[in-house]
Amino acid sequence: MPKIGIKDTRKQQLIQATLESIAELGLQNTTIISISRRAGMSSGIISHYFGGKQGLIEAALRYLLEQLGKDFGERIKATDGSPRQRLECIVEANFTEFQRSDLASRTWLSFWARSMHEPGFRRLQQINSARLYSNLRYSFAQLLPPEAATNAARQSAAMIDGFWLRSALGPDPQQSFATGEALCKCFVLDVLKHTEKPTNEV
Repeated sequence: MPKIGIKDTRKQQLIQATLESIAELGLQNTTIISISRRAGMSSGIISHYFGGKQGLIEAALRYLLEQLGKDFGERIKATDGSPRQRLECIVEANFTEFQRSDLASRTWLSFWARSMHEPGFRRLQQINSARLYSNLRYSFAQLLPPEAATNAARQSAAMIDGFWLRSALGPDPQQSFATGEALCKCFVLDVLKHTEKPTNEV
């Protein structure tokens, strides 16, 4: 009988090895050899599963994007699903322990730098940016007029990306990430304060 799951396991091992190679060597210096050695597999299997280095790196980047969605989904399940809770979960998903890790942060930084020159990477970056904005806009739109919701979503997306980037490049990333997450949440809550109905006075 065939061994179920072997293919998926090997593909995940190659993706993990790719992230580790990028974190240590950078995207430019990551090669099929550096990946296959970390994974303990032959270099030919990369072409077999992913069509080559470019396909594998794009798969690794998609894994990071999928992890964002997974983290958000797990958080929203534990809430009442209100717009406010959704917005807080969006912020939290971008500052999880995984997204703060050297493995993820160095890969993201390399990815962003190369996305200006690589069409495949640029497409993934556009998908990532559009998804963040769309999720924010959807939640804000339930509480704000259309134009205000659009502006709030754009500002929030810029703050999330900006604080994440500054934190990743700062001298104390973990502390900066925690501060950045808190400030992004404060911004969201300040925007929502204007939508809250005042308590009825006696």
